[in-house]
Amino acid sequence: MDSSRSKEMYLETIYILENSHDHAHVADIAERLGITKPSVTKAMNRLKEEGLINKETYGHITLTEKGEALAQEVYHKHCTISRFLEKSLGLSPDEAATNACRMEHVITDKMMRAIEAYLEKEAAGRETENKGT
Repeated sequence: MDSSRSKEMYLETIYILENSHDHAHVADIAERLGITKPSVTKAMNRLKEEGLINKETYGHITLTEKGEALAQEVYHKHCTISRFLEKSLGLSPDEAATNACRMEHVITDKMMRAIEAYLEKEAAGRETENKGT
């Protein structure tokens, strides 16, 4: 696998597909990421060797506990960054998601905590405003 970024992209994609379809297939992953099936197959073999996925009967691909933990972390970053970009910068949901997808792989833990704190403070402020009206 090329990098931790590509590993994270694969794991996040499998996570999303598992949550909507109970499992993923090479073809689904390839279509969603816009890459070839042979490239996905090669990556899946590496992820299996690392203990991050299971390749089951009929080509079903599921995350192991270890793989799911990593995927959830990446997905959480994606959702949090996307929400931040929408609320603080006024980006459209599509634009926020596109940028979050790029940022989730390089953001530092410190920056992530700062974004989470900002969103919590912003949500608390809205609650206070709503109680006052």
